[in-house]
Amino acid sequence: MNETDGLPPDAPHAPPQSPGAPLGADAPLLLMRGICKRFPGVVALDHVHLEVRRGELVGLVGENGAGKSTLMNILGGVYPPDAGEIFWEGRPVRLRNVTEATRLGIAFIHQELNLLDNLDVAGNVFLGREPVTGPLRLIQHRKIHADTEPWLRRLGLNVSTRTRVERLSLAEKQMVEIARALSLNARLIIMDEPSSSLTVAETQRLLELVNELRSGGVSVIYISHRLAELDVCADRVVVLRDGRNAGELPRAAMSHDRIVQLMVGREIRSFYVEPGGATKPGFLCVRNVRSRRYPNRSVSFDAAAGEILGFAGLVGAGRSEMARAMIGVDAVEPARLWLDGRQLEVRSPREAIEQGIFLVPEDRRGEGLITPMSVGENITLPSLRWLASLGWIRRREERHRAAEQISALQIRAPSLHTPALHLSGGNQQKVVLAKWLALRPRVMILDEPTRGIDVGAKAEIYRLMRQLAARGTVLLMISSDMEEILHVSDRVAVMHEGAITGVLERADCTEENILQLAMGRSVPAAKPPVNTESPR
Repeated sequence: MNETDGLPPDAPHAPPQSPGAPLGADAPLLLMRGICKRFPGVVALDHVHLEVRRGELVGLVGENGAGKSTLMNILGGVYPPDAGEIFWEGRPVRLRNVTEATRLGIAFIHQELNLLDNLDVAGNVFLGREPVTGPLRLIQHRKIHADTEPWLRRLGLNVSTRTRVERLSLAEKQMVEIARALSLNARLIIMDEPSSSLTVAETQRLLELVNELRSGGVSVIYISHRLAELDVCADRVVVLRDGRNAGELPRAAMSHDRIVQLMVGREIRSFYVEPGGATKPGFLCVRNVRSRRYPNRSVSFDAAAGEILGFAGLVGAGRSEMARAMIGVDAVEPARLWLDGRQLEVRSPREAIEQGIFLVPEDRRGEGLITPMSVGENITLPSLRWLASLGWIRRREERHRAAEQISALQIRAPSLHTPALHLSGGNQQKVVLAKWLALRPRVMILDEPTRGIDVGAKAEIYRLMRQLAARGTVLLMISSDMEEILHVSDRVAVMHEGAITGVLERADCTEENILQLAMGRSVPAAKPPVNTESPR
């Protein structure tokens, strides 16, 4: 029998059959055996094993830096393993590039989005495989848009195929990434944090779609730090720790605590930090903030010093737009705020920073960090005006301030000079926090503060948030993670189409109440938004 029999046309070249390689109808769709990968000074993978059968959904979990992304990048053809074997339907294959992986039927939805902002939605979905016609090989734009539309409808994404991607929210961009992978009609789909920017309703639709794919025989590798999702959809969970297999749990044995214990090698008893209570009601008063996306709707609310006020809502509710408008970005008019009884008008981010109002953005790599710069440079960047004399930066003081924050936040980096690009997601988020904590914030707006972060790092972020609250800082937390909203917030403000539909006290914060308000319906337990008049 030819060694490539059974592979799709133009499949990657298969090396000679090795002894003991799985063959026959019982062979799994994918088998990765003894995979090793080293980078300078780091062993990323040490003899890792992964098996996926046809129509199976395997949850792949582990802390940031455990090796999940490295393993999937090898499977996706991004770079080769240093050792080990990969079998596809029982036959060994070499995946030398992304094209070869795609030909086998492997699609990869990356956590860090790979879209071109200057193209429209349809252009991104069919990027690199556009249908052409005639001797001039002209792109069939009408066909591209027609073929993209059904995938958007299936995902419940209510945008035009002709919308430029730069005009979409991060959650909408993530749905476009998912549509692109689904349009490949892949046999194995790798989903790396696919719901990290999606709310409960969008996540529910995604999980329904995943089940539809699985019922149709498509296999899925689902990487997520939202462990509740795995309880709903996973057939098995494979856990990696420090580049090695830490354990595997069948569906019947899966539990949140057991998965966490395998991930971190210990039991995390206090995942959430109990609230300490607000210290000064009405410390922050926000009135009639309007964003360019919702120019005819306004947001008004009050928050206490030492309070974590959560903001919930569906994708497109206007939460991120409100946060940007508050710091003078994309606002219809200057934001009108009262901070500790003093009226402010914020026209620009510079003015917001001068008043101690800081935003930790949802897209930490695109907007929160300058990734080629070092960890130390990122931390001290907003402080340079206070670290300079006559235009010269006091480098010793700069290094000292950065080192203090690295120690205080337990940022894991080889040195101050390590580029931020090389840090894990959790440590990158800590760097974004560190640069503002050094300036003693009065108001911190955190947009998806734990997006794509593992459970250990989440616990540390929550601890930092409670420490800030204990100092009297107001924290406004925008989150699409329902569990996070319910357990971290002191109160929850719910938004719908650019306005707050109600505010829930902690005792009334239930998933049902939040979802009702997020869909624009009333809830008896919810308090109406505050009076939009100026505070006295």
